[in-house]
Amino acid sequence: MKRNPLTLKLSACLLLVLGLSAAASNVFAQSAAAIAAYPSKQIRMVIPYPPGGPTDLTARVVAADMSTTLGQTVFAENRPGASGMIGAELVARAEPDGYTILANASLHVINGFIYPDMRFDALKDFAPITQLAAVPLVLVVPMSLPVHSVQELVEYGRKNPGKLNFGSSGNASAQQLAGESFKIAAGIEMQHVPYKGSSPALADLVGGQIQLMFDSMPSAMPFIKSGKLRAIAVTTLKRAQALPELPTIAESGYPGFDIATWYGYWAPKGTPPEIVSKLSAAAALALKKPGVIEQYAGMGAEPVGSTPEEFAKYNASETVKWEEIVRKSGAKAN
Repeated sequence: MKRNPLTLKLSACLLLVLGLSAAASNVFAQSAAAIAAYPSKQIRMVIPYPPGGPTDLTARVVAADMSTTLGQTVFAENRPGASGMIGAELVARAEPDGYTILANASLHVINGFIYPDMRFDALKDFAPITQLAAVPLVLVVPMSLPVHSVQELVEYGRKNPGKLNFGSSGNASAQQLAGESFKIAAGIEMQHVPYKGSSPALADLVGGQIQLMFDSMPSAMPFIKSGKLRAIAVTTLKRAQALPELPTIAESGYPGFDIATWYGYWAPKGTPPEIVSKLSAAAALALKKPGVIEQYAGMGAEPVGSTPEEFAKYNASETVKWEEIVRKSGAKAN
């Protein structure tokens, strides 16, 4: 009996649909199994700055504890350059499977306002995991500079125009924006000198090649404690718990001065929510451990441990805040 060509075509289509459905179901089952088994191998944590800087220090402390909780090593890979954008772009383009994550500072949401040609979107190309810490910046000077307070620094700047150079971990960083904001508030001349991270900037500050820096506490504290640098103020409205004797810039004659930095983890956009939640929970658990809290306190960092949803909202609000600061300060890529 001769088969109807239309019937044959319909049968073929049906077989194709069934085959595709079966393949899709198989892929879904495999994906679900991979998510359930996560993590089944090491997790790469990209730090877009040199070792020893504040992002490196705050991220590694938590990553070490997360390795125990997750049962897989979370290993750090430093990929410095371009104010943190090289490492961030690497993560943005990585497979969204939870095995490559980004550890970054608030600079992550600032760079886009300084570099209009940035090749990724800090909000759209990432899945926020958690905020690790909130950290005041501390104004530090070399022991050779004859100033011991904000007032003395301003007086020195006015008497020595052109002789104050302030360092930062890079263009658009919170350190630079704090310096630019202070320069405007105090009405003194200061030249910004960007570095590829806090560590090389601090080394030059100790050596007297630059005269001041608004640095994050985790990287500045060892130099303050060892007597290699003199701390004269913090940049937040409240005094820092780690240095309660140190006045704020706001109470030193510049009311309202309030700039801080923060650190967090991100995954590439498209990472399954279940994996993002698992990473966030492991980080939050670490941030409650006495050992981690003690290490953070020694660095002057205050642990946070937000949920992915909370961190996403914080990213959005901080983007608005820093856009305004960049606009007012006139900060640009040098």
